[in-house]
Amino acid sequence: MTTSLKFDSKVGSAAAAAIEPHIRPIYDRPGCRVMAIVELAHVERVQPAPEADKEPSVKVRITHMEVPNKDQEGAIREAQRALYLQRTASGTLDENGQLVLTESTMKNISGLLHEVEIARLRAGLHYWVNYVARVNSQTGLTVSEMQHELDTVAQGVAALLHNTPEEES
Repeated sequence: MTTSLKFDSKVGSAAAAAIEPHIRPIYDRPGCRVMAIVELAHVERVQPAPEADKEPSVKVRITHMEVPNKDQEGAIREAQRALYLQRTASGTLDENGQLVLTESTMKNISGLLHEVEIARLRAGLHYWVNYVARVNSQTGLTVSEMQHELDTVAQGVAALLHNTPEEES
């Protein structure tokens, strides 16, 4: 069962003060979008009884907010894009043990080298975390089998770190 997120209709005083000068311009431009950096505070939790047919939920309130001006908006959008890339980066290992980023991840990178590396490392770490979870879920592994699995993970992470095929690391 998933937990749902709900937003409190109240806004913190700092957030209200920050958005106040933008209310009329938003009103005057139907359909517009406004970038903002927000801080959310946990204000309420609903935990249904185990036999209840309801999903748990958490309510948050916007406590702080800052709205960038036109000159700052590009930097905020860039930060948002970088965070999105880090959250969604994915890839697979090829036959040589090299991580290959998915087409959608490459599209989000837009050719920036540091972002390629961040996405590659994040996707690789995701792969190895899932690998370790699969190994950990196996029961009855012998000590030598567990050592073999740890060696495999160590070689894979080293290859990821050094951007080399697993055999070379």
